Amino acid sequence: MAYDKFEILTSSAVPLPIENVDTDQIIPARFLKATKREGFGDNLFRDWRYNNDGSPKEDFILNNPIYSGKILVGGKNFGSGSSREHAAWAVYDYGFRCVISSFFADIFKNNCLNIGVLPVQVSAEFLDKVFKAIEADPNAQFEVNLQEQKVTILATGESEGFDINSYKKGNMLNGFDDIDYLQNMKGEIEQFAETRPF
Repeated sequence: MAYDKFEILTSSAVPLPIENVDTDQIIPARFLKATKREGFGDNLFRDWRYNNDGSPKEDFILNNPIYSGKILVGGKNFGSGSSREHAAWAVYDYGFRCVISSFFADIFKNNCLNIGVLPVQVSAEFLDKVFKAIEADPNAQFEVNLQEQKVTILATGESEGFDINSYKKGNMLNGFDDIDYLQNMKGEIEQFAETRPF
């Protein structure tokens, strides 16, 4: 499998209430030299996380030990800018398996779906409730149920549905990337090929 199956994720969340976070902020261009997916998490939000001398910026959320979890909660228009898939790689490699926002740039959203990060688009009102839940309790737990396409604030029981392409949903539930999907159909493809004239 390309990555772990995504069925139900229960986790605390890291809040990043900043709008229009673009892919250059997620992973600066100078770190795009590698072609493998590993190692990008070290430079996720590099210029926001670290000073020029490499020391951590204490006021940046990822450097605050109070917050942790496999869910990143971003402001509106998350992942805008260039189409670099390395931005999704960095999010995944850091350890996030889900990003919640009220709006995603389409290319970033699709790049996430291709590698096992679930982009959950909710209403602005529900996003505000998510941020408030984290503010009230940094350890607040959230449940993201892919099969039911629903995200729930466990402390209050409030939930909201989200949309996802059925093909991508099936792939994530199985832990497939596009190549895995085709390989899984290998028998059917071979059977079909046998019925075709040469």
